[in-house]
Amino acid sequence: MATATASSVTRLPSAAASHHWHPCLITKLPFPSHITISPRPTSRLHVSSKPITTSASATSKKDEETIFFDGGAHYGDLLANILLGFTLLWLPLSLAAVFRAFFLRYRFTNLRVTVISGLTGQDRSDFSYDVIEDVQVVPRFIGEWGDVIITLRDGTKVDLRSVPKFREIAKYCLSMADKPVVLKDSASKGF
Repeated sequence: MATATASSVTRLPSAAASHHWHPCLITKLPFPSHITISPRPTSRLHVSSKPITTSASATSKKDEETIFFDGGAHYGDLLANILLGFTLLWLPLSLAAVFRAFFLRYRFTNLRVTVISGLTGQDRSDFSYDVIEDVQVVPRFIGEWGDVIITLRDGTKVDLRSVPKFREIAKYCLSMADKPVVLKDSASKGF
């Protein structure tokens, strides 16, 4: 356990001491004045911090990130769930569709899959195509949109709900992962 020395601790005035401040919490350590603390943290996408030193003809397709798909949930999912939301029984599913429509984004690039979610967009999951083991699709409505279930090598299943162009995206994921492009359709049998 670290102890504070008397020279590094600043004594609080008596008015501040009545607010239950602990005297070891205030120190004389220098704090840089150029650092500003924003109330909302930001997230930035940095692909590479290394400069490209090869010639223009020798660059590979992995050097720069190109976007294949960037978007949110399918608008038909929101519309269908709002129409069914007029029944009280379907209301929780309608609220989930509203949150998916406004607070969920999928980005598929040639380097990685990114899922951005949360009320402020701070929840972010990135994984490369190298860790993909399997991709399955589940069509919704009449095949207009669907769910993409990506199984990673460590057994984690990433469920992407209400993805537009879900078959093309699943084929793209399999081709980027160097897997045979055979989609496993997990459609339910029966009604």
